[in-house]
This record gives sequence, C-alpha cells and structure tokens, in this order.
Amino acid sequence: MKPATVKESPLPSITRTITVFVFAFIAWANTVDASVSRGFTRLLEAVVRIDVREESFDTGARRFTAGIGSGVIVSEDGLILTNAHVASPRAVELSVTLASLERVNATLVGWDHWTDLALLRIDLAEVKRRGLKFTHADFGDSDQLFPGQTVYAVGTPHGLTRTVTRGIISNNRRFFADNRGVKGYETGLFNTWLQTDAAINPGNSGGPLVNESGRVVGINSRGYLGADNLAFAIPANIARRVVAGLAADGAITRSYLGIVPGALLDLEGFYALKQNTGMLINSVDPGSPAARAGLRGGDIVLTINGAPVDGRFPEQLPPILNIIASQPVGATVTLAVKRGDQALAPVLVTEKLESRQGEEWAFEKWGLTVRKVSRAYARENQLDDDTGLLVIGVQAGFPAAVAGLGRGDIITKINQERVVSLELAKRLYADFVAKPAPALIEAESDRRVSLYILKP
Repeated sequence: MKPATVKESPLPSITRTITVFVFAFIAWANTVDASVSRGFTRLLEAVVRIDVREESFDTGARRFTAGIGSGVIVSEDGLILTNAHVASPRAVELSVTLASLERVNATLVGWDHWTDLALLRIDLAEVKRRGLKFTHADFGDSDQLFPGQTVYAVGTPHGLTRTVTRGIISNNRRFFADNRGVKGYETGLFNTWLQTDAAINPGNSGGPLVNESGRVVGINSRGYLGADNLAFAIPANIARRVVAGLAADGAITRSYLGIVPGALLDLEGFYALKQNTGMLINSVDPGSPAARAGLRGGDIVLTINGAPVDGRFPEQLPPILNIIASQPVGATVTLAVKRGDQALAPVLVTEKLESRQGEEWAFEKWGLTVRKVSRAYARENQLDDDTGLLVIGVQAGFPAAVAGLGRGDIITKINQERVVSLELAKRLYADFVAKPAPALIEAESDRRVSLYILKP
C-alpha cells in the first residue's frame, strides 16, 4: 500500500496573510492618524484672536467701541483672513494674539463686505524684533464637502481662545435672501453658505471651519440668535479667491447691471418655459444699465453672453449674479431675454458695483453724524442724484438737534453751497470751527426742502 499523503491545511497560510494585512493596516492607520494630528496641530497654531477698537457715527458724535473676533493665518508673510464685520476700515486699532499667547499689532490690508471677508497683515517688523514665530494654515476644497461630513469650528468664542467645537456639514449650499449683514453693508449676494451644527458663538467670527485633516474649508461668519446648532460659514473656495484679490489690490472690484433676480420655481407654466430654463427678473434698479436698456420686472433672462442660465431655485441665483459681477467694469454684456412671446437681445455696459453705504463722519460741535449719499442709495430711494449727506445721528442739546434736523434728512447745502462731496462739507465745517457763526443748512425730507440755522 502506498503511504497516505498528508496535505497541509491552508488555514495557517491564510492566518499569516491576515496577520500581515492587519499589521500593515495598523501601520497605515497610525501614519494617517499622525498625518491628521500634525495637520490639525498646525491649524491650531495658525488661529489667532483679534482685538479691535473701531469708531462709529450713529449717535450724533464719534464713538469708539471694542470687539473680539477670530482669524487664521493663511500665508508665510503673515496674512490673516477674518470677517469683514470683525475688521473694517472703521478700525483704529488692531492687534492679534498668536498661538504662543504673544500679542502683536496688525494692519488692515483690505476688506470685502460682499463676502464678509477681510485680510489683515501681522506687523512683521515687530515679530522679527521680538523673535516670535507663527505658522499658517492651508485651504481645503469646499466644493467637495457633503452633508454629514465632520468639521470643526476653531476660534475665540466670548474671548475663550483656542476653542474647538465639532459638528457636521448640515447643508453645503445654504441661501439667504436677507443680504444686509455687515454693519449695514450688503453681503452674500454672490455666494451660498456652508451650514454647520458646530457651535459658533460671538467671538468665533472670522475663525476657520476645518476638516479632519486640519485644512480650512470655510470661514465662520454668522449664527442664528435664539436657535440651536444653526451656524454658517463662507466656503473656502470663495475665500481663497477673495484673499488673492485683497492681497493684490486691497479691494475686490465687481460689475453691476441693476438686475434684481427672483427664483422661477412654480412659475415656469405662467411664462411658458421648460423647467430649469432662465432667470426671472424680479425688478430693475432705477437709472441702472438694465433700466436704460429697457429691461423690466417679469422679463426672463435665458442666456448671458451666450451661456444658458438656470435660476429655478434660490440657491442658483448667487452664482448667476457672480457671473455678472465677475465681468470687467465697462464690459459689454449681451443677454437673451424672453418677454411674453417676444425675444429680445439687449446689450448692456457694466458699471462698477457700489454699496448703499457711504463714508461716515461726525461734525461734533454741531452734534451731527452723517453718511455720504451713494449712487446705490440714491437709486434705491429715487433721489435726483447722489450728492448730499444723509443724517444718521443727532445729539440732544447740540445745534443740529436744537435747529430741528433729524435722522433721515438729507443735507444738500451748507451756507448756500451745494454739498457735492463729504470733503467739501468737512471744509465748510472747519470754517465754522475756526470762526464760530450761525450756519445755514438746507435739507430734504420726503422730497420737501427745509432750512435750518445751526447756532454756535
């Protein structure tokens, strides 16, 4: 008889393979964890506290207020990204506290209230003189975010520095119809927002929203007062472009046509449109390029420079407006417009986009604070032109209040000289301060002209 052949069981070999795989996986996981840990540690070292002292003009006098916000260093040469409502041109003092707890001065490089973003720069000479060090964070791709993804909000809530809260992306394309969010300035017209349930409190503004690798995917901006787990951030891909523009020019220049859009949802049948076709013109700003071209509310924009547009949902409107805003000022824009059964092809020339808000100032001996009337404000309120000063504050007992001037009045003349600029008004006021004498003020309210005498 032949001896029996004994075959080796395959189990030991499989066990050895599984064991090798498990150890390899553990080694890989440890490497990934270490990489994530290093990325997050670096991010934490790039987050700063921002202390701001700024001036305000809404009380009839120049006042100073102090505030706290957050920011994140985004470059080797000390550029700090934060919110426009944290650091604005009204700031008279800016300082940042580094991860080392050392405080250094900073300056405003530029701000963009339309996206609620501002860019600061650390005083590098001071950093070098004191032998301080800092690191910078890296941007992630906010377009790749999805609802349910884990994120972290980092900042200085209520002054508590280096605070980290965890949450998820609740919605990656949140739309807000209300766009007056930055000290009365417009914001959010050209982008949607990231919604998260990571806790964001006062003082978190301007801090980064980061992924698990420590990359910045958003800049924390706002929360709902009285609500739980409702916080919002500007997407990193928007912030990255704004940083580049502010670093180069100190401001972002955008174009304007005067079209106020509306969502087409549930209206397609009334306009005989296919779904996902066109953008509704809700209204047109008076005196704007769109108004001069004859466009009006109820028109449907089908294409912009030949490219089809789809404004069916509110979330789709900011990117369409951004197409217009991204055109060079003075550029020609051709629209395909549907008006009933008519097909129109108006050609418009863009203007520079301006805010409703103008520069503010205080004439303290008059007890009067004013804001320059902007072209956008004049259009919105159907004024004849953009000359004049809007009264935004009157101090009791001072000449302006005694004379009867009030908030909302528009000063058009001082001592019979037309107020064509704020600088002219400052000069006329300086004459009053140098040689106190009664000043004759002409102001409009509800299209009625009144005269006021401001006595020393």
